[in-house]
Parts: sequence; C-alpha cells; structure tokens
Amino acid sequence: MKKTAVEFLAERYNYITWLRNRDEISAGTADESRSKLLKEALNMEKMQIIHSWDNGFANGYDLGKFDDDCTPEDAQQYYDETFKSE
Repeated sequence: MKKTAVEFLAERYNYITWLRNRDEISAGTADESRSKLLKEALNMEKMQIIHSWDNGFANGYDLGKFDDDCTPEDAQQYYDETFKSE
C-alpha cells in the first residue's frame, strides 16, 4: 500500500530522531536530513494531489460530467491556484 506524504515524513522524521538520540548522527546532519525530507514530502504531496485530480477528472469525464473544454492538463493549474504559495 502506498504511503501518504505525511506518513512518509513522520516515519522518516522518527527514524532520524532515533538515530540522533543514539548519537549515530550529528545535530547538523539530522537537521539537513529533515530539511531534505520535508522538501521531498512536499513534492510527494503535490504529485499525490495532481494524481488525484487526474483520476477524478478521468472518472468524471467517463461519466459525462465534464465537457470538452476541461482537460487533464488542468491538474497542474488546479494545484497552483489552490495550494501554491507565493
């Protein structure tokens, strides 16, 4: 089963904390790792949202709920307008 971005991030953060508590990595290394993981999780969340929009579009289109003006490329636009901060 796939993990959500939050599940992925929580699991990895806990592992880094465990390593840090055992003095297996330095505080600086832990901070760098957490920063990288956060960026990865944010990108994962973005892709999950776009993928969900695409699936919803495809299912809705198959059911005749969308007209020909609505395209799958609108997923990126939807994400940008709804979630992208400036």
